Amino acid sequence: MDMQRILIVEDEKRVADLLKAGLDENGYTTAVAYDGAMALRLFQSGAFDLVISDVVLPRVDGFELCKEIRKINASVPILMLTALGSTDDKPFDFRELNARIKVLLRRKGETASERPERLVYADLEIDLNRREVKRGGMPVKLSPKEYSLLLYMAENADRVISRVEIAEKVWNTHFDTGTNFIDVYINYLRKKI
Repeated sequence: MDMQRILIVEDEKRVADLLKAGLDENGYTTAVAYDGAMALRLFQSGAFDLVISDVVLPRVDGFELCKEIRKINASVPILMLTALGSTDDKPFDFRELNARIKVLLRRKGETASERPERLVYADLEIDLNRREVKRGGMPVKLSPKEYSLLLYMAENADRVISRVEIAEKVWNTHFDTGTNFIDVYINYLRKKI
């Protein structure tokens, strides 16, 4: 397997060095940018599998950087590090960070290998990159949750899906909430589609 490349965006050199050393030790190839503009230049010039970015950055902040990266590559995972209080207090457990990185990279790998760019069922078309839906060539405006529900149902179109499964896969709820929220959302979708 190729070594996965991670772009670290952190203006505090001590934290950046700590992240770089830990990730290098865990077998990743890393590059470090100390501000958002530098990160954007590095991202444009190389293929990265994941970006770890601080939120508060000089020149281009983490949120703006995230938007720009998404314009270049909508599928690259971005992990935002936030500090509550001063930069000296930025706490993170490297084992937890490494576990999150592995999950994001595995999910990205599954998405890249299993998902096509669009999903078509009868006259319903779902653009997976743009997260846009069309029915009979006409655009359908959906909320993010409606989109996720529709996508899950379209991916499993030829089988019966239980409410419990929908709750787990779309809402990440592993128990019966005792409400009819799934029925409500399915009703929203029926009206829109």
